[in-house]
Amino acid sequence: MGSTRLEKFKKTFIGDRAFYTAVVTLMLPIVIQNAITHFINLLDNIMIGQVGNSEMSGVSIANQLLFVFNLAVFGGLSGAGVFCAQFFGAKDHDNLRYTLRFKLWTIAIIFAVAITIFLTCGDRLIMLYLTGEGEEAERTAMFMFAKQYLAIMLWGLLPFCVSQAYGSTLRETGETVLPMRAGIVGILTNLCLNYLLIYGKLGFPRLGVEGAAIATVISRFVEMAIITIYAHKHSARFPFFKGLYKSFKIPKALTLRIFKKGSPLLLNELFWSFGITTITQIFSTRGLMVVGALNITSTVTNFFNVFMYSMGAAVAVMIGQALGANEIERAKETVWKLIFLNICICGAVSCVLAATSPFIPYLYKTTDQVRELASSFMRTHALYMIFNAISNSSYFTMRSGGKMLLTVLFDSVYTWVIFVPFTYVLTRFTALGITALYTVCYLTDILKAANGLIVVKSGVWAQNMVSKQNVVVETPQMQAE
Repeated sequence: MGSTRLEKFKKTFIGDRAFYTAVVTLMLPIVIQNAITHFINLLDNIMIGQVGNSEMSGVSIANQLLFVFNLAVFGGLSGAGVFCAQFFGAKDHDNLRYTLRFKLWTIAIIFAVAITIFLTCGDRLIMLYLTGEGEEAERTAMFMFAKQYLAIMLWGLLPFCVSQAYGSTLRETGETVLPMRAGIVGILTNLCLNYLLIYGKLGFPRLGVEGAAIATVISRFVEMAIITIYAHKHSARFPFFKGLYKSFKIPKALTLRIFKKGSPLLLNELFWSFGITTITQIFSTRGLMVVGALNITSTVTNFFNVFMYSMGAAVAVMIGQALGANEIERAKETVWKLIFLNICICGAVSCVLAATSPFIPYLYKTTDQVRELASSFMRTHALYMIFNAISNSSYFTMRSGGKMLLTVLFDSVYTWVIFVPFTYVLTRFTALGITALYTVCYLTDILKAANGLIVVKSGVWAQNMVSKQNVVVETPQMQAE
């Protein structure tokens, strides 16, 4: 009996050599790129932290606002990305090209809206994070540094959008090396310029927070140039880039299909990111010191989460391509192996995070109180990392099958109906200290993970959206573009 259960467990959750080879081949470039990205972000954060606590907190506040924009771009591209993966699985490069055009239109609209909001409401948005207890001089300094940083970072929004549109499309078609290389060059550019411009080395001016923003903007133009030039120069390898700008037209039927599937994902990412920034704002009402601690925590935990994020990408690509090839049963079998692998990896990573959490905050030039809070917050994230891994894999599973309404319910609706109210009530109406409050609020991650497993097991997500009856038929005019 025991051996039968073991065999069943192995069959369900353990893959063969070919499976792990495919996962590693897909994941490794993404892991490398994400690891370097977040490690450099960590170094950037430490560099700013060495300048002063007010500078670090000001940059953190500006990045909270930019986080919403970044997630809006991700959400806007995600719906089209589902079609990219499935069209590639179906070897339909013409419709894949149209889908990429849809992405370009999407980021143009998001960019225009974001610039308008930041230019007209930026100051008021920054002040939302400066309502907690603390000295007025420190509050004023945080506001000034956040405003300076955000004003320069706006110049980098457009190249970021273009890089994401190209990079996401390449990853959805299984090409992960080119985005990785472009990202690495951009990251190293950012790191070197940060050192020169923040501290004023080698004859460069000492610009502090403004130097950090300038370095980031330049690095984003570098990354965009590499990925776009290479992709178009090798159009034989990537045929969906050929003739991309010959016309900006997209077949109406395909546009409506992508919009119908994609708009819920855009709204989901927007509302989810609003939810996360709202939770940060709620915690910040417990004092300005919490802002600094949350900044340290988010930067460090993002670095430790690179495997989880990369597994999400692997789920999206592997499941999406299997569904596009109409191999529904293979997709269902593969998803459980990917989820289990994600759990194992994140379990190990969480142990490392917990063990190092008492020491990492000492890399920052800040107060002991901020360091202690950051260390406590990191331990909380380590505690819940396995549950986050399950939720992340479940989210990308639902998304890969085009179950957008279900994805919205699972992610942003859950955040606003459960997470945000729960956090607000505990923060506003209880006397819990910030350490205990933070740990209790994130108990909701366990419930979300359980719901994710229920949905994955049901199999309702497994559908082919690019079968022959759904493929857009090209007219002679379309073919002539």
